[in-house]
Amino acid sequence: MNFSFNENEDYGDDYDDEVCDKADLVQFGSIAIPVFFSVVIILSLIGNILVLAILALYENLKTLHNILILNLAISDLLFTAGLPFWAIYHIWGWVLADVLCNIVNFIFYTGFYSSILLLTIITLHRYLAVVHPLSKQGIQKAGCYAIAVSITLWLVSMGAAMPSMLFSTVTPIPNQNQTYACQYKDTTWTNVSIYQQNIIFLAAFSVMSFCYVRIVTTIRRTRSHRKYRTVKLIFCIVAVFFVGWIPYNVIIFLRSLSHYLVPPFDNCEVSTALDYAFFVCRLIAFSHCCLNPVFYAFVGVKFRCHLNALLYRKTAHQVKVEEASNAFI
Repeated sequence: MNFSFNENEDYGDDYDDEVCDKADLVQFGSIAIPVFFSVVIILSLIGNILVLAILALYENLKTLHNILILNLAISDLLFTAGLPFWAIYHIWGWVLADVLCNIVNFIFYTGFYSSILLLTIITLHRYLAVVHPLSKQGIQKAGCYAIAVSITLWLVSMGAAMPSMLFSTVTPIPNQNQTYACQYKDTTWTNVSIYQQNIIFLAAFSVMSFCYVRIVTTIRRTRSHRKYRTVKLIFCIVAVFFVGWIPYNVIIFLRSLSHYLVPPFDNCEVSTALDYAFFVCRLIAFSHCCLNPVFYAFVGVKFRCHLNALLYRKTAHQVKVEEASNAFI
Protein backbone atom coordinates (compact mmCIF):
# COMPACT_ATOMS: atom_id res chain seq x y z
CA MET A 1 0.00 0.00 0.00
CA ASN A 2 2.83 2.37 0.80
CA PHE A 3 0.43 5.23 1.12
CA SER A 4 2.90 6.69 3.59
CA PHE A 5 4.91 7.62 0.51
CA ASN A 6 7.35 4.85 1.19
CA GLU A 7 7.49 4.51 -2.59
CA ASN A 8 8.61 8.11 -3.19
CA GLU A 9 5.43 8.10 -5.19
CA ASP A 10 4.67 11.77 -5.58
CA TYR A 11 7.89 13.41 -4.56
CA GLY A 12 11.36 12.11 -3.83
CA ASP A 13 12.95 10.34 -6.76
CA ASP A 14 10.53 11.82 -9.27
CA TYR A 15 11.98 15.25 -8.70
CA ASP A 16 15.54 14.11 -9.18
CA ASP A 17 14.76 13.80 -12.85
CA GLU A 18 14.30 17.33 -14.20
CA VAL A 19 13.04 16.02 -17.55
CA CYS A 20 10.08 14.24 -15.99
CA ASP A 21 8.04 16.99 -14.37
CA LYS A 22 5.18 15.67 -12.24
CA ALA A 23 4.01 18.96 -10.76
CA ASP A 24 0.51 18.47 -12.24
CA LEU A 25 0.32 15.05 -10.59
CA VAL A 26 1.24 16.51 -7.21
CA GLN A 27 -1.35 19.27 -7.63
CA PHE A 28 -4.01 16.73 -8.56
CA GLY A 29 -3.22 14.70 -5.44
CA SER A 30 -3.25 17.74 -3.17
CA ILE A 31 -6.85 18.49 -4.19
CA ALA A 32 -8.54 15.19 -5.02
CA ILE A 33 -7.14 13.01 -2.21
CA PRO A 34 -7.99 15.25 0.81
CA VAL A 35 -11.54 15.79 -0.48
CA PHE A 36 -12.13 12.10 -1.19
CA PHE A 37 -10.61 10.95 2.09
CA SER A 38 -12.72 13.43 4.05
CA VAL A 39 -15.86 11.78 2.68
CA VAL A 40 -14.50 8.29 3.35
CA ILE A 41 -13.54 9.19 6.93
CA ILE A 42 -17.01 10.54 7.76
CA LEU A 43 -18.84 7.57 6.23
CA SER A 44 -16.49 5.04 7.84
CA LEU A 45 -16.83 6.55 11.31
CA ILE A 46 -20.62 6.66 11.12
CA GLY A 47 -21.03 3.20 9.59
CA ASN A 48 -18.53 1.26 11.67
CA ILE A 49 -19.56 2.88 14.96
CA LEU A 50 -23.15 1.87 14.14
CA VAL A 51 -21.97 -1.71 13.53
CA LEU A 52 -20.21 -1.75 16.92
CA ALA A 53 -23.28 -0.31 18.64
CA ILE A 54 -25.62 -2.88 17.08
CA LEU A 55 -23.31 -5.77 17.94
CA ALA A 56 -23.04 -4.57 21.55
CA LEU A 57 -26.78 -4.02 22.01
CA TYR A 58 -28.43 -6.79 20.01
CA GLU A 59 -26.00 -9.59 19.16
CA ASN A 60 -24.39 -12.45 21.06
CA LEU A 61 -20.67 -11.64 21.23
CA LYS A 62 -19.76 -15.18 22.24
CA THR A 63 -20.07 -16.58 18.71
CA LEU A 64 -17.12 -16.68 16.34
CA HIS A 65 -18.97 -14.94 13.50
CA ASN A 66 -20.03 -11.93 15.59
CA ILE A 67 -16.59 -11.57 17.18
CA LEU A 68 -15.01 -11.58 13.71
CA ILE A 69 -17.46 -8.93 12.50
CA LEU A 70 -16.67 -6.89 15.62
CA ASN A 71 -12.96 -7.13 14.85
CA LEU A 72 -13.56 -6.21 11.21
CA ALA A 73 -15.31 -2.99 12.27
CA ILE A 74 -12.41 -2.19 14.62
CA SER A 75 -9.96 -2.93 11.80
CA ASP A 76 -11.81 -0.56 9.47
CA LEU A 77 -11.70 2.16 12.13
CA LEU A 78 -7.95 1.63 12.58
CA PHE A 79 -7.46 1.93 8.84
CA THR A 80 -9.60 5.08 8.85
CA ALA A 81 -7.49 6.58 11.65
CA GLY A 82 -4.54 6.90 9.27
CA LEU A 83 -6.44 8.69 6.50
CA PRO A 84 -6.57 12.19 8.07
CA PHE A 85 -2.77 12.21 8.36
CA TRP A 86 -2.35 11.26 4.70
CA ALA A 87 -4.93 13.85 3.63
CA ILE A 88 -2.94 16.54 5.46
CA TYR A 89 0.27 15.15 4.00
CA HIS A 90 -0.94 15.68 0.44
CA ILE A 91 -1.51 19.36 1.19
CA TRP A 92 1.49 20.37 3.31
CA GLY A 93 3.82 17.38 3.41
CA TRP A 94 4.70 15.69 6.72
CA VAL A 95 4.39 18.47 9.33
CA LEU A 96 4.20 16.27 12.45
CA ALA A 97 6.85 14.79 14.74
CA ASP A 98 9.14 12.06 13.44
CA VAL A 99 7.81 9.51 15.93
CA LEU A 100 4.27 10.05 14.64
CA CYS A 101 5.44 9.00 11.19
CA ASN A 102 6.35 5.58 12.61
CA ILE A 103 3.23 5.28 14.79
CA VAL A 104 0.77 6.32 12.06
CA ASN A 105 2.39 3.92 9.60
CA PHE A 106 2.13 1.08 12.09
CA ILE A 107 -1.54 1.72 12.92
CA PHE A 108 -2.43 2.16 9.27
CA TYR A 109 -0.75 -1.04 8.09
CA THR A 110 -2.11 -3.00 11.04
CA GLY A 111 -5.62 -2.01 9.95
CA PHE A 112 -4.82 -2.98 6.37
CA TYR A 113 -3.39 -6.44 7.12
CA SER A 114 -5.97 -7.26 9.78
CA SER A 115 -8.83 -6.53 7.35
CA ILE A 116 -7.36 -9.00 4.82
CA LEU A 117 -6.86 -11.71 7.45
CA LEU A 118 -10.28 -11.16 9.00
CA LEU A 119 -12.07 -11.41 5.65
CA THR A 120 -10.13 -14.61 4.96
CA ILE A 121 -11.13 -16.14 8.31
CA ILE A 122 -14.75 -15.01 7.88
CA THR A 123 -14.80 -16.69 4.48
CA LEU A 124 -13.35 -19.89 5.96
CA HIS A 125 -16.00 -19.74 8.68
CA ARG A 126 -18.76 -19.54 6.06
CA TYR A 127 -17.10 -22.32 4.08
CA LEU A 128 -17.14 -24.66 7.09
CA ALA A 129 -20.71 -23.69 7.98
CA VAL A 130 -22.01 -24.43 4.47
CA VAL A 131 -19.73 -27.15 3.08
CA HIS A 132 -18.82 -28.98 6.32
CA PRO A 133 -21.58 -28.02 8.78
CA LEU A 134 -21.00 -30.96 11.14
CA SER A 135 -17.35 -30.04 11.65
CA LYS A 136 -18.41 -26.56 12.70
CA GLN A 137 -20.91 -27.46 15.41
CA GLY A 138 -18.30 -27.97 18.09
CA ILE A 139 -16.79 -24.50 17.80
CA GLN A 140 -19.73 -22.45 16.57
CA LYS A 141 -20.31 -20.86 19.96
CA ALA A 142 -16.93 -21.38 21.59
CA GLY A 143 -16.05 -17.97 23.02
CA CYS A 144 -12.53 -18.98 24.00
CA TYR A 145 -11.83 -20.25 20.50
CA ALA A 146 -13.11 -16.98 18.97
CA ILE A 147 -10.95 -14.89 21.29
CA ALA A 148 -7.89 -17.02 20.51
CA VAL A 149 -8.47 -16.57 16.76
CA SER A 150 -8.86 -12.81 17.21
CA ILE A 151 -5.68 -12.46 19.27
CA THR A 152 -3.73 -14.50 16.72
CA LEU A 153 -5.03 -12.38 13.84
CA TRP A 154 -4.03 -9.13 15.52
CA LEU A 155 -0.57 -10.43 16.46
CA VAL A 156 0.08 -11.54 12.87
CA SER A 157 -1.20 -8.20 11.54
CA MET A 158 1.01 -6.22 13.90
CA GLY A 159 3.98 -8.40 12.99
CA ALA A 160 3.39 -7.73 9.28
CA ALA A 161 3.07 -3.99 10.00
CA MET A 162 6.20 -3.82 12.18
CA PRO A 163 8.66 -2.98 9.33
CA SER A 164 6.61 0.12 8.50
CA MET A 165 7.25 1.37 12.04
CA LEU A 166 10.89 0.32 12.36
CA PHE A 167 12.15 1.45 8.96
CA SER A 168 10.13 4.60 8.26
CA THR A 169 11.61 8.05 8.67
CA VAL A 170 10.96 11.70 7.86
CA THR A 171 13.18 13.06 5.08
CA PRO A 172 13.29 16.33 3.10
CA ILE A 173 11.62 16.26 -0.31
CA PRO A 174 14.06 17.23 -3.10
CA ASN A 175 13.30 20.58 -4.76
CA GLN A 176 10.62 21.33 -2.17
CA ASN A 177 11.81 23.85 0.41
CA GLN A 178 10.84 23.07 4.01
CA THR A 179 8.69 20.12 2.90
CA TYR A 180 9.18 16.63 4.30
CA ALA A 181 8.09 13.10 3.44
CA CYS A 182 7.22 10.17 5.70
CA GLN A 183 8.69 7.17 3.89
CA TYR A 184 10.94 4.14 4.17
CA LYS A 185 14.63 4.78 4.79
CA ASP A 186 15.65 3.17 1.50
CA THR A 187 14.20 1.67 -1.66
CA THR A 188 14.89 -1.88 -0.50
CA TRP A 189 12.34 -1.66 2.30
CA THR A 190 9.92 0.10 -0.03
CA ASN A 191 9.99 -2.89 -2.38
CA VAL A 192 9.88 -5.39 0.50
CA SER A 193 6.67 -3.71 1.67
CA ILE A 194 5.15 -3.88 -1.81
CA TYR A 195 5.97 -7.55 -2.32
CA GLN A 196 4.76 -8.40 1.18
CA GLN A 197 1.41 -6.81 0.40
CA ASN A 198 1.22 -8.65 -2.94
CA ILE A 199 2.05 -12.03 -1.38
CA ILE A 200 -0.45 -11.69 1.49
CA PHE A 201 -3.12 -10.48 -0.90
CA LEU A 202 -2.52 -13.36 -3.33
CA ALA A 203 -2.65 -15.88 -0.49
CA ALA A 204 -5.94 -14.44 0.76
CA PHE A 205 -7.32 -14.31 -2.78
CA SER A 206 -6.48 -17.99 -3.34
CA VAL A 207 -8.09 -19.12 -0.09
CA MET A 208 -11.24 -17.04 -0.59
CA SER A 209 -11.63 -18.09 -4.22
CA PHE A 210 -11.38 -21.77 -3.30
CA CYS A 211 -13.89 -21.35 -0.46
CA TYR A 212 -16.47 -19.54 -2.57
CA VAL A 213 -16.22 -21.97 -5.47
CA ARG A 214 -16.98 -24.77 -3.00
CA ILE A 215 -19.73 -22.75 -1.32
CA VAL A 216 -21.48 -21.95 -4.62
CA THR A 217 -21.18 -25.60 -5.71
CA THR A 218 -22.72 -26.79 -2.44
CA ILE A 219 -25.58 -24.27 -2.56
CA ARG A 220 -26.44 -25.17 -6.15
CA ARG A 221 -26.48 -28.85 -5.24
CA THR A 222 -28.67 -28.46 -2.15
CA ARG A 223 -30.86 -25.66 -3.58
CA SER A 224 -31.07 -24.16 -0.11
CA HIS A 225 -32.30 -20.57 -0.06
CA ARG A 226 -31.44 -20.29 3.63
CA LYS A 227 -27.81 -21.16 3.00
CA TYR A 228 -27.77 -18.72 0.11
CA ARG A 229 -28.85 -15.91 2.44
CA THR A 230 -26.20 -16.80 4.99
CA VAL A 231 -23.33 -16.32 2.52
CA LYS A 232 -24.78 -13.46 0.48
CA LEU A 233 -23.57 -10.72 2.83
CA ILE A 234 -20.03 -12.03 3.25
CA PHE A 235 -19.78 -12.70 -0.49
CA CYS A 236 -20.66 -9.06 -1.28
CA ILE A 237 -18.11 -7.75 1.23
CA VAL A 238 -15.34 -9.97 -0.12
CA ALA A 239 -16.28 -9.25 -3.76
CA VAL A 240 -16.04 -5.49 -3.22
CA PHE A 241 -12.78 -6.00 -1.36
CA PHE A 242 -11.28 -7.79 -4.36
CA VAL A 243 -12.64 -5.33 -6.93
CA GLY A 244 -10.97 -2.53 -4.99
CA TRP A 245 -7.69 -4.20 -4.08
CA ILE A 246 -6.79 -6.26 -7.17
CA PRO A 247 -6.10 -3.20 -9.42
CA TYR A 248 -4.25 -1.54 -6.55
CA ASN A 249 -1.94 -4.52 -5.99
CA VAL A 250 -1.23 -4.78 -9.71
CA ILE A 251 -0.40 -1.07 -9.90
CA ILE A 252 1.97 -1.00 -6.92
CA PHE A 253 3.81 -4.00 -8.35
CA LEU A 254 4.21 -2.30 -11.74
CA ARG A 255 5.38 0.90 -10.07
CA SER A 256 8.00 -1.04 -8.12
CA LEU A 257 9.58 -1.98 -11.47
CA SER A 258 10.45 1.66 -12.06
CA HIS A 259 12.89 1.45 -9.15
CA TYR A 260 14.87 -1.06 -11.21
CA LEU A 261 14.46 1.00 -14.41
CA VAL A 262 12.61 -1.84 -16.13
CA PRO A 263 11.30 -0.75 -19.57
CA PRO A 264 8.83 0.71 -20.34
CA PHE A 265 8.32 1.94 -16.77
CA ASP A 266 11.50 4.02 -16.91
CA ASN A 267 9.79 6.21 -19.54
CA CYS A 268 8.44 9.51 -18.19
CA GLU A 269 5.06 9.33 -19.95
CA VAL A 270 4.47 5.74 -18.89
CA SER A 271 5.55 6.52 -15.34
CA THR A 272 3.22 9.51 -15.13
CA ALA A 273 0.27 7.54 -16.52
CA LEU A 274 0.99 4.80 -14.01
CA ASP A 275 1.05 7.36 -11.20
CA TYR A 276 -2.38 8.70 -12.19
CA ALA A 277 -3.71 5.14 -12.32
CA PHE A 278 -2.17 4.56 -8.91
CA PHE A 279 -4.02 7.58 -7.50
CA VAL A 280 -7.37 6.35 -8.82
CA CYS A 281 -6.87 2.71 -7.76
CA ARG A 282 -5.74 3.77 -4.31
CA LEU A 283 -8.78 5.99 -3.78
CA ILE A 284 -11.06 3.09 -4.75
CA ALA A 285 -9.18 0.59 -2.58
CA PHE A 286 -9.04 2.82 0.49
CA SER A 287 -12.80 3.39 0.38
CA HIS A 288 -13.38 -0.23 1.47
CA CYS A 289 -13.35 0.82 5.13
CA CYS A 290 -16.63 2.68 4.69
CA LEU A 291 -18.30 0.17 2.35
CA ASN A 292 -18.63 -2.81 4.71
CA PRO A 293 -21.34 -1.14 6.87
CA VAL A 294 -23.23 -0.21 3.70
CA PHE A 295 -23.42 -3.87 2.73
CA TYR A 296 -24.58 -4.80 6.21
CA ALA A 297 -27.44 -2.31 5.80
CA PHE A 298 -28.50 -3.24 2.28
CA VAL A 299 -27.79 -6.98 2.23
CA GLY A 300 -28.01 -8.10 5.87
CA VAL A 301 -31.68 -8.42 6.87
CA LYS A 302 -30.86 -8.87 10.54
CA PHE A 303 -28.64 -5.79 10.55
CA ARG A 304 -31.42 -3.68 9.01
CA CYS A 305 -33.83 -4.87 11.69
CA HIS A 306 -31.37 -4.03 14.45
CA LEU A 307 -30.65 -0.64 12.88
CA ASN A 308 -34.37 0.17 12.74
CA ALA A 309 -34.73 -0.92 16.37
CA LEU A 310 -31.78 1.28 17.37
CA LEU A 311 -33.15 4.31 15.53
CA TYR A 312 -36.65 3.72 16.91
CA ARG A 313 -35.21 3.38 20.40
CA LYS A 314 -33.39 6.68 20.05
CA THR A 315 -36.46 8.41 18.59
CA ALA A 316 -38.72 7.07 21.34
CA HIS A 317 -36.25 8.27 23.97
CA GLN A 318 -36.22 11.76 22.45
CA VAL A 319 -40.02 11.87 22.46
CA LYS A 320 -40.10 10.91 26.16
CA VAL A 321 -37.54 13.60 26.99
CA GLU A 322 -39.56 16.22 25.12
CA GLU A 323 -42.75 15.15 26.87
CA ALA A 324 -41.01 15.32 30.23
CA SER A 325 -39.70 18.80 29.42
CA ASN A 326 -43.13 19.99 28.33
CA ALA A 327 -44.57 18.81 31.63
CA PHE A 328 -42.61 21.49 33.49
CA ILE A 329 -43.59 24.33 31.14
